[in-house]
Amino acid sequence: MTHEERHGEPDGASAEDRGMLVTSDPAMLRALAHPLRVEILAVLDELGEATATEIAEQVGESPSNCSFHLRQLAKAGYIVRGEQRGTAKPWRPAHRGRNLTPDEHDPASIRSSAAVGALYVQREASRVMEYLTTTPPEDPEWVRAMVVNTSDFWATADEMRELAETIGHLVDRFAGRAADPAKRPPGSRRGHLFATLNPDPRTPPTPEA
Repeated sequence: MTHEERHGEPDGASAEDRGMLVTSDPAMLRALAHPLRVEILAVLDELGEATATEIAEQVGESPSNCSFHLRQLAKAGYIVRGEQRGTAKPWRPAHRGRNLTPDEHDPASIRSSAAVGALYVQREASRVMEYLTTTPPEDPEWVRAMVVNTSDFWATADEMRELAETIGHLVDRFAGRAADPAKRPPGSRRGHLFATLNPDPRTPPTPEA
């Protein structure tokens, strides 16, 4: 499993060189396995930096509760302090993205990564459902840009890994637009890509011929 937030960075360097956090450490993964922490981190990813009070307004929680979870995220290395603004002390993401692929030989890492992945699925599914059920009708050109797609297929583990890598690179052509508004073409809007890929646990592997 890979839980990765890609913000359109070029792919010529390693993940670490692009500012990506790459970890399979169970303790670090468990530190993120809380719905409010996932939400707080998503807010910081979108805003760039924010104070506990500003985050509280976004997530509907008290500043003190957000402060507690921010400290836990900082302790685990997910966020750091931003530049102080007067008396305000904002936080910002410590990395431009996160790859939380578990260590396939460590059951604790797999369980922790799965717990974080489940929270991201829950959050993204809620966001898509809200869009579909409460958003007023869009202009026709934007209606055609929205899609819900499901596919069933047979593939080997290597083929599924290759497909996962391909999905992960789909947004690479939009590199730099998140950080630099000047690179956004007229008429562009912020988009969301939510993809999951998993083997069906009800079907055993096809036997060797």
